[in-house]
Amino acid sequence: MTHLIGLVGTNSEQSTNRKLLQFMQHHFSETATIELVEIKDLPLFNKPADGVIPQEVQFIADKIEAADGVIISTPEYDHSVPASLINALNWLSYGIYPFVDKAVMITGASYGVLGSSRAQLHLKQILDAPELKARIMPSSEFLLSHSLQAFNPDGRLASEEQIIKLEGLFEDFLSFVSMTKQLTHAHTINKQVAENFSWEKPYKE
Repeated sequence: MTHLIGLVGTNSEQSTNRKLLQFMQHHFSETATIELVEIKDLPLFNKPADGVIPQEVQFIADKIEAADGVIISTPEYDHSVPASLINALNWLSYGIYPFVDKAVMITGASYGVLGSSRAQLHLKQILDAPELKARIMPSSEFLLSHSLQAFNPDGRLASEEQIIKLEGLFEDFLSFVSMTKQLTHAHTINKQVAENFSWEKPYKE
């Protein structure tokens, strides 16, 4: 069975993005396992003087590396992703590169009408950075607007239309994961590019 990581893209204790991933974890349990991973306990990113990655970061990196794919659910703060998610991705691209060529699906829930659309666009740009270089499923936004009212008391999405849309996107993602596994010819060089990339190195012809 396909094993996925559901990355909760916020440090909020009461997050509708966590609720969305929990719903997906339960709803799709017969076709995939979705293991929820939190970022709320990660330290603030600062290049360690000794170059040693914190255990909490390595723990998440190892899980991503071993998974078939990753679902990231992000809220939207000031038209962008939360600082806590950027912080996590900073760590997960410093000396470790678990996202390189990893299949990623982006979802998002927000209290407003746009359902984190601008944050999702920003997240795609971040995940395309040389040190991350994830394979992001194209044309697959799942935007959950008015998320405070979007769930029933049992945690199920209230809108059947939204459930049907999510089911279709998830099936597409499983196919995307399968296809991505076959795109391995450039993986070694992509990993080397990520490892060798540095904003601090002088440019050479």
